[in-house]
Amino acid sequence: MNYKKIHIGSLIEKRVKELKISTNRICTFFKCSKEEVQNIYLSENISVDNLLKWSKLLEYDFFRVYSQHLILYSPPANPNAATYHKVKRTALPEFRKHLYTQEVIYFVLELIERKEKTCQQIIDDYRIPKTTLYRWLSKYKG
Repeated sequence: MNYKKIHIGSLIEKRVKELKISTNRICTFFKCSKEEVQNIYLSENISVDNLLKWSKLLEYDFFRVYSQHLILYSPPANPNAATYHKVKRTALPEFRKHLYTQEVIYFVLELIERKEKTCQQIIDDYRIPKTTLYRWLSKYKG
């Protein structure tokens, strides 16, 4: 899975095929035409409301794909901003841990195995905690 370039329509279409869900059932669920369903499959982006409905219908968390993109490709945080964010509270929900899927873990470990990045580069580039990375190394490469 390429988390850098996400084409959500094709991912939805793959899941529909995996589950062998008929287009008629999808049309009934969304109250739309077959052409509109086909347009979704061709879309790189869809609304959050529709993505939530697709996630429920297909029993798959499509939002996690975007979370993995953020983990791997968001810019490094400003070191000075850390103290600012600790002082200032937000009304938004705060999450304590990152969501690392098996794909992300294997992606990171493959980078190390191929010697494309060092452990320190992984820690710096992807902001994966040192203890987490070394735990993965011992668990999956042991």
